[in-house]
Amino acid sequence: MSAPLALTEDAVLTCDHKAKLENQPSQKLLTIAHRRVLVARDPEGRRIHGCPNISPATKPCITSLVVEQGYSTFVKVDGAAVCLATVKGHTDGTPPGIVFYSVHDPGQAFVTVTE
Repeated sequence: MSAPLALTEDAVLTCDHKAKLENQPSQKLLTIAHRRVLVARDPEGRRIHGCPNISPATKPCITSLVVEQGYSTFVKVDGAAVCLATVKGHTDGTPPGIVFYSVHDPGQAFVTVTE
């Protein structure tokens, strides 16, 4: 199995309903093709725009929660683990604990990172 790709600020992360998370890179030291690499905590607590999961019995995804998988255990930038294309975590949408967000596009196709 090949190593996963690193995520850049151009990465597209979406909830299970295909609504896009807002990226906010926190570091400036490491870039790929002049685009900042995402590191630990960057995908957490981000706005999710336009989730269509709306009904009287459900709440749309509005915020990403803690990343549950997908941080490199080997490569770090200023102490923060690099985010990988395997990033996955829950959203605050309903039903609680069921709706995930994950990587749809890593934002680059060249640099892989050891987990």
